[in-house]
Amino acid sequence: MKIVHVNDIVYGYATGDPLARGGAERYGWYLMRALAAAGWAVTVGVRAALSVGEERTVDGVRFLGIGSHNNFLSDWYWFLKNEKPDWCFWQCADHLWGPASEIARWFGVRTAFSMMHDNHVRLRKALSRRRNLWLLYVWGLHRSDVIFVQHEGQRDHLPIRWQQRVYALPGIVSLTETVVPHSERNNAVVWVAVIRPAKRPDLLVEIARRLPMIRFVVCGAPSLGHWEAGTIERIMTQLRSLPNVEYRGHVAPDQTLTTIGEASLLLSTSDGEGFPSVFLEAWAAGTPVVSLQIDPDHKIRNGDLGKVTDTVDGAVEAISSFMALPARLRGMGMKARHHVEEWHSPMAAVRAFETAVARRSDSMKSGLIQPETP
Repeated sequence: MKIVHVNDIVYGYATGDPLARGGAERYGWYLMRALAAAGWAVTVGVRAALSVGEERTVDGVRFLGIGSHNNFLSDWYWFLKNEKPDWCFWQCADHLWGPASEIARWFGVRTAFSMMHDNHVRLRKALSRRRNLWLLYVWGLHRSDVIFVQHEGQRDHLPIRWQQRVYALPGIVSLTETVVPHSERNNAVVWVAVIRPAKRPDLLVEIARRLPMIRFVVCGAPSLGHWEAGTIERIMTQLRSLPNVEYRGHVAPDQTLTTIGEASLLLSTSDGEGFPSVFLEAWAAGTPVVSLQIDPDHKIRNGDLGKVTDTVDGAVEAISSFMALPARLRGMGMKARHHVEEWHSPMAAVRAFETAVARRSDSMKSGLIQPETP
């Protein structure tokens, strides 16, 4: 089977670009690499980082320069026409998915769409750009052969008529051979994210201010387009002025993983996510998570992988308590590592992906499911 995907940042992660950032794109790379290892023919179209026709293969994934036009849909058309894949893969809400899915259908290419944020299932509010074109995005989902969700909570927001095409696709995390013992860690709380409103860096500032004896390490640069100038300037000034906060700005992916693995806890103040890849990275490193709100499928609560606090007061109390109990941190860290080994390995994701593809294909062949038409 042959599958294609288009994403320049996926290429950045594959080639070790220190400027690569984005949880969806990191996951896209992990999944494409896992599918290639499982025997799929995988090609990722690259529009800017490679010249037209230029190829590079990384870990079995073929990257191909396709940016011959200024129009994405034109590039997409010729990419599918030339590659003739069985499936195409698309991540994240975008108005372009509507016409892109129709082009795929024109060539007989089956379509797999992957939700990467909880907002993506709130159809009228899913788009971060061209919001008035949300119906094009919905049309793309309506026409998709498979819709992947990150957790069951996302499924509940999708129309009932789509449910037969909705499957859970677990996140993937790379496992290091060794984990730093908590007795050898730096007694820091790490916060990792692109600094934008949904990540609530203002709450990070408040929590750090109320825990002056605890060291915080902050990795992430501001996304200026999401902020009013005065607001982000004030938050960044506060972050840099707190004596117990080490602000590192944008950190290369490999160094970020090292930082997470050396910390005692990961803190999430976000009020909007899907299934954060940084949670998986923390758990893979044996680092428990303290989260104000985000807990996909209640994994933190049910698995004892950290603490969901609901409030800033709760976060302050949890961090203070955990940092005083190294044995508790060690126990949660061991459970977290075991959890991702079992549920979030590349093999687990490939198994879920192939099961969805096979069931959809078998159902359509048998006539149990008919392709949706206008």
